[in-house]
Amino acid sequence: MAGLGRKTFTAGEVLTAANVQGYLMDQAVMVFADSSARSSAIGTPTQGMVSYLEDTSTLQVYGTAWADVSSPGDITAVTAGYGLSGGGVSGDVTLTAGTTLTSSTATAYTVLTADAGTYLRFTDAATVTISTATDFGIGQQVQIFADGTALSITTDGATIAGAGTAFTSGTFTVGNQYEAVSVFCVDTDTYRVIGNVTAA
Repeated sequence: MAGLGRKTFTAGEVLTAANVQGYLMDQAVMVFADSSARSSAIGTPTQGMVSYLEDTSTLQVYGTAWADVSSPGDITAVTAGYGLSGGGVSGDVTLTAGTTLTSSTATAYTVLTADAGTYLRFTDAATVTISTATDFGIGQQVQIFADGTALSITTDGATIAGAGTAFTSGTFTVGNQYEAVSVFCVDTDTYRVIGNVTAA
């Protein structure tokens, strides 16, 4: 018979075979080695029966056929995207919003795809290149600090625009020491230079 739901037994009440079957057996989670063992043990399953198969670690319920318990969740990983760190593939995971500051004494630097969402601080006179290989996604940006005596921003083929000028071969000069400028991706290989810059 199908499971009978819930019953509150009273003291001294006779526990019949039908009660054991309907309130206990048909409503328990039954454990089997595999589906063949289950079929051998349960000749005619009834709606609402629940079983666990050890070989596949699967919890199943019987309706008109045995089926996996619905909505077990399908998230297999949490990956930190732009501007985030952390994530994981199991258990409790944490995402942290934050930025990374990288200081450099380089006099020539090509912005990397991994620099998106970070701060780059140049302590010497430097030329920073926005490359066709930089591959920022639309909306991604990098902040650049001109802490050296001079800073230029150039391109090797990507379109950069700012201060009323756009080009694929040219240079912007940052106005003063200790200025900060932002390079913002608006389209594939297309960037805006935001801040106190002039076309050289």
